[in-house]
Amino acid sequence: MKTLQFKLYQHKRNRYLKRTINAAGRIYNHCVALHKRYYRMWGKHLNCARLQKHIAKLRKRNPWWLQVGSQAVQDICQRIEKAYQLFFKHNKKGVRPPNFKKTKKYKSFTLKQAGYKFLGGNRVRIGNKVYQYWNSRPIEGQVKTVTIKRTPLGELFMVVTVDTPSEVEVKTETGKIAGFDFGLKTFLTCSEGFKIDDAPLFFKQSLKAVRQANRELSRKQKGSANRERARLNLARKHEEIAHRRRDWFWKLAHKLTNQFDVLCFETLNLKAMQRLWGRKVSDLAFREFLQILEWVAMKKGKRVVYVDRWFPSSKTCSSCGHVLEELSLETRHWRCPACSAENDRDENAAVNIKMAGAVVHFSAG
Repeated sequence: MKTLQFKLYQHKRNRYLKRTINAAGRIYNHCVALHKRYYRMWGKHLNCARLQKHIAKLRKRNPWWLQVGSQAVQDICQRIEKAYQLFFKHNKKGVRPPNFKKTKKYKSFTLKQAGYKFLGGNRVRIGNKVYQYWNSRPIEGQVKTVTIKRTPLGELFMVVTVDTPSEVEVKTETGKIAGFDFGLKTFLTCSEGFKIDDAPLFFKQSLKAVRQANRELSRKQKGSANRERARLNLARKHEEIAHRRRDWFWKLAHKLTNQFDVLCFETLNLKAMQRLWGRKVSDLAFREFLQILEWVAMKKGKRVVYVDRWFPSSKTCSSCGHVLEELSLETRHWRCPACSAENDRDENAAVNIKMAGAVVHFSAG
């Protein structure tokens, strides 16, 4: 499976797609309300098939809802069902059930087998309207889904999921395995003796401009054209930060996968870290980096391995295996009481992650 993203041309007929997204948001909120009401009345979870059948009847009475294709409505019901199943399974870990969303902030709708047709070149028919998109790459393989996505800036993108045979890029086999320890001061510490300590805090760099844009937005009268312009200016600032961060992540992911065949990381409780250190953890966006790294590694035939979060990587001596009972966060260097080895906290953790990851890698074959 491969996901391709294309930007739609700006055109006045795009308002039909935006209205469809708004209608999908209203259907989503109605489905969430039905779930809440059904549980309040009967104490049971509303079955997805029954919900789809009920919404299909309501669509016939509401011409506004008919803008959204039947398969897109089914996808909305299925997404809510998946969100509730995730909530039932992981509610003790802080996962919340789906809640209402503002219609203007609702992002997308998805079409599966019907509702779209590619007309060749850079044209696609969605519903009964033809749209043009920036055809930056060919669409090869069987199209599975087409998603129309709206950004906070009001731009529209078409996300196409295609089923293609697995393609592995021409890669260089290094035969090397490395462990990496994530840190707040040093972004990554590698077991092979180098550090990635120049991770830019992109949000912090642009914090002054973001605060200024927020102040300008708060001064504008609600519902006015000036407020909408101020909102777009703020959204543009955040989008620029996200694009710069993502560009840096892609370059780093390619650099690391060119150096190593197996990359080992420790599974971190990022939500707990965010409660402790707040904005800095969000600005480093380690989860987003790992998602990009996994994709690049998959394309190159490399592997990303994770070590259990309870593995004492920092408290274990990489020379003799002795495990300390306690090790405070302020302690950056420590001497092993068993073998007297001097250990740097981050470098020692990276070496231990490498060894534990190698066991996981070779045991999995």
